[in-house]
Amino acid sequence: MQKITPCLWFNFNAEEAVQYYLSIFESGRILEESRYGDAIPELEGKILTMRFELEGQVLLALNGGPQFPFSEAISLFVDCETQSEVDHYWDRLCAGGSPGRCGWLKDKFGLSWQIVPRSLVTMLQDDDTQRSARVMRAMMAMSKIEVGELEKAYDNNLIK
Repeated sequence: MQKITPCLWFNFNAEEAVQYYLSIFESGRILEESRYGDAIPELEGKILTMRFELEGQVLLALNGGPQFPFSEAISLFVDCETQSEVDHYWDRLCAGGSPGRCGWLKDKFGLSWQIVPRSLVTMLQDDDTQRSARVMRAMMAMSKIEVGELEKAYDNNLIK
């Protein structure tokens, strides 16, 4: 069991959110559920928490109510190998939510995600600062990350 598990506070729609995430990621499962007891009669028997796993990462979904909505102060980073993978996660997670800049989006539950191709990180870490700066400028103009456009900026100096 991992020592630190992110806890995601939902407005009484944790079950829906967990099922949604499980439908998007190839590898995932519900590990355990707990339910409200009789201490809060109006919630008795309803889901309190769901511990679940996505791609090997364990998360906890809590049905806590409307008091604490998500913010961009925390996001889930999805490491993608290909543009096809970027497209899959971007399109599915953004559905009903809202796109942001530089690979960030909010899903329909308000949770922030970063959908990032591994090649972007590699290009940004290049020792050639002019190449990495061109990639950074190209990325800053994007919503969903487009690997082909980043590669053009990296290789061909097309971005000024």
